[in-house]
Amino acid sequence: GMKEDADIFDNEAEMFEKIIANFESETGVKVNFEQIPWANRDQKILTALAAGQGPDVFYVIPDQMPQYAEQGLIAPITEYFTEEDLSAFVPSAFEATTWKDELYGIPVLQTAESFFYNVDVINAIGEDPTKLPTTWDEFKVWAEKAKAAGYYAFSYPGGGSLNNTLYPFLWQAGGNVIDEDNNILINNEAGVKTFTFIKEMYDNGWIPADSISSIDQSATYLSGKILALNGSGVSITTITNEADFDFVIGEPLTETEKATYGTVGMFVTSAISKNMDGAAAFIKHFTNAENQREFNTVTQYIPTVEEAKDIYDSQPKLAQLAGYTDYAKPGVINPNGRTIMPLIQAEIQAMLEGKQTPKEAADKSAAAIENMLQTQ
Repeated sequence: GMKEDADIFDNEAEMFEKIIANFESETGVKVNFEQIPWANRDQKILTALAAGQGPDVFYVIPDQMPQYAEQGLIAPITEYFTEEDLSAFVPSAFEATTWKDELYGIPVLQTAESFFYNVDVINAIGEDPTKLPTTWDEFKVWAEKAKAAGYYAFSYPGGGSLNNTLYPFLWQAGGNVIDEDNNILINNEAGVKTFTFIKEMYDNGWIPADSISSIDQSATYLSGKILALNGSGVSITTITNEADFDFVIGEPLTETEKATYGTVGMFVTSAISKNMDGAAAFIKHFTNAENQREFNTVTQYIPTVEEAKDIYDSQPKLAQLAGYTDYAKPGVINPNGRTIMPLIQAEIQAMLEGKQTPKEAADKSAAAIENMLQTQ
């Protein structure tokens, strides 16, 4: 992935102002809008809410939501939305906005990642760009051919987020890291199988030698040396503008299930809001089909309301990615999602360096997570 967190506040002030002005004129409710830079946003919002202040409505991504919900900082929003309201949305978007059977957020954007294949490399290995791999085994055949022809098969920035590296393969194997009751699943059969696959890619030279700690291998991909990259909507623009090869997008791979990573951006309401009705009405307004069209056209994300996906009728590659949101999982939905990641990462790094087996790496990951949960 080239840019993982869905940071919607780059150059979009104008679009926000327009949506807000419409809401104010329809409802007479005044909206105070503030952009907070992504870097310290978590801290600023937590500090404000803990002090009994802060916004009525704010934007979060999936790995923040369970933490806020567990700490009682955000309020369930279920009662403000009817079944009919919710039926307009893509069901998979709610996986990221639901915690312990309560809806805490309403999704405004999704992303879905999938493999972006370099057509020049496909031709060089004598394969057909219209018949892309759909399973691990099919991908391994292509990977071996790519390696033999002097290319890498896949970009694996092992020092970056596991959402772009380990996790999609883990879900494809039918595995998971942890569930909402804190049962640790990472070292079950599916987990060990996934660790083994990552090790196989590294040992065979299917992924670059710097995959142990690299944070970004997109330059290697853009220079034409890698068969496939895990890309999202933002990558379409980057590759189109910066690479001198054509690319095709494959469907998410399947081992026992078809799955990929995709984040969700959502609006939540503060638990101490004095105006829950107004807050819920604002969220309902912002996430309706018309405003999602406006918002997602500007940001190049994927609408979470099915009807609004028609904005991609003239953009076939984005439309293709939009079709994969049904298979997109938003990361590890657990209050400890962010804390868990570096623990697993350390064990994968030791495994790739040859210091432990895939089974040992999976077991040690589980033990480290268990230890973290007990010391809280």
